[in-house]
Amino acid sequence: MSAQGDVLPNILLPVIALFVAVVLLHPTLLRSPLWRATITPLASIIGSGFLIAAPLLAEVAGSQAALAMLGIVLLALMIGGIIRFNIAHAEPLQRSGSDTVVVRLGNAGDVALALAYVISVAFYIRLLAAFALSMTPWGNAALAADMLASVVLAAIGLLGWWRGFHGLEWTELVAVSIKLSIIAALLAGLLWHDIANSAWAATGSSAEMTLVERLRMLAGMLLIVQGFETSRYLGHAYSPTLRRRSMLLAQLLAGVIYVGFVLLVQPLLQYLPHGQADETAIISLAGQVAAVLPWMLVVAALMSQLSAAIADTAGAGGLLSQVARASHRTLPQHRAYPLLTVAAIMLIWLFDIFEVVAIASRAFAFYYMVEALLAWRVARLLPARERRIWHVPAFVLMALLLLLVVLFARAAGG
Repeated sequence: MSAQGDVLPNILLPVIALFVAVVLLHPTLLRSPLWRATITPLASIIGSGFLIAAPLLAEVAGSQAALAMLGIVLLALMIGGIIRFNIAHAEPLQRSGSDTVVVRLGNAGDVALALAYVISVAFYIRLLAAFALSMTPWGNAALAADMLASVVLAAIGLLGWWRGFHGLEWTELVAVSIKLSIIAALLAGLLWHDIANSAWAATGSSAEMTLVERLRMLAGMLLIVQGFETSRYLGHAYSPTLRRRSMLLAQLLAGVIYVGFVLLVQPLLQYLPHGQADETAIISLAGQVAAVLPWMLVVAALMSQLSAAIADTAGAGGLLSQVARASHRTLPQHRAYPLLTVAAIMLIWLFDIFEVVAIASRAFAFYYMVEALLAWRVARLLPARERRIWHVPAFVLMALLLLLVVLFARAAGG
C-alpha cells in the first residue's frame, strides 16, 4: 500500500489528532486535579526516548521487541511502587528528621537527582533546538542551536519565576495534549497500515551481541521510561494520595502507549537501515503509513522535548525547595526555576551536552537505587501492622538490581 496514494489515512489521521486534542484540552479535564497531577510525570516519561524506543529494541531483542518493552515497563512500575511507598511513608520521616539514616539517604538521592535533572533539561531543549533548526538553513550550525536552546531555557525560567509552578503546568498541559493527540493518530495509522497489509508478524532480527550485552542495553533502556519520580517533588501542589494515584496513572498510560507503539510499528522496522535509531528514522518510516504523518510527528517530537523539559524543571524546582528546607534555608519554588535554567544554559555552553547526558543516565539509576534503600530502611521502622511481609526483601532485591543497572547498564543508543 502506498501512503502517498491512499487519501483516506491522510484525511483521517489529522481528524483523529484534532478530536483527541479537543478532548484533552476540554476545560472539564483541564480542571481535574488528578489529570493535572498526572501531566508532569506523563510528560517526563513520554519524552525524547519515545520515538527511538522501537528501533533500539529491534536492535536488542529482534522479534521479541514488544515483549522486551513490556518487561521494561513492568520494571519501571515496580520502581514506581517504591517511589509511591516513599511518598506515603518516607516523606514524613524526612521532614521530621527523626531518623538519621533516612535523612542521609534522602539527601544522597536528592543530590544525584538534582544533577540528573539539570543535565536532562539542558539535553531536552538542546535536542529541541537542533531538531527545529534541522529544517532551516542553520541545520548544521551548533552555535545557532546553542543560542536557540538558551533562549528557550531562559523563557522557561522566566515563566516559572513569573507564574510559578502552575504557569509551567499550564504550558505543559498544552504541549502534552498536542503530543498525545498526535501519538493517538500515529497508533491509529500504524493499526490501519498493519490491517491493510496483514502485517502482524514481527520482522527483522536483532544485532549480533552476547546475552550480557543485550541485558546491559535493556537495563540502559529503563531510563527511556524514567520520569515518574517527578511526582515525588510536587508536594507543594498536590497531596500524597493524589501524587501516588497520578503517578500510577501516568505510568500505566505511558506503558500502554510504549508497548502498543513498539508492537504496531515493528512490521515497518524491516525498512530501517541497520544502526539508524533516532527520531528522524521513525519519522521517515511514518511516511509509509500516511504522507501527512511525518509532518505531524515533527510537531510531536518538538512537543516531547518541550514538555519533558518543563516537567523535569517542575520536578527539579520542588526538589531544590525540599533540599533548602532540609538545610534550614528558604528557597521559594518560583525562584528555583530560573536557577535551574541558568545552570542548564551554562551546561550547554561549557560542555558537549550529548556526552554529558550519560552522567544523567547513571545519576537517575543511582537515585532509584537510593530510593529502594530508603524504602528498605523505612519499612524496617514501620509498625508491624503497616508493613507487608514482602516489603523488606523486595526493597533489598530491587536495590541490588538497580546497583547492577548503575554499574553495568549501557546507555540506550550508546
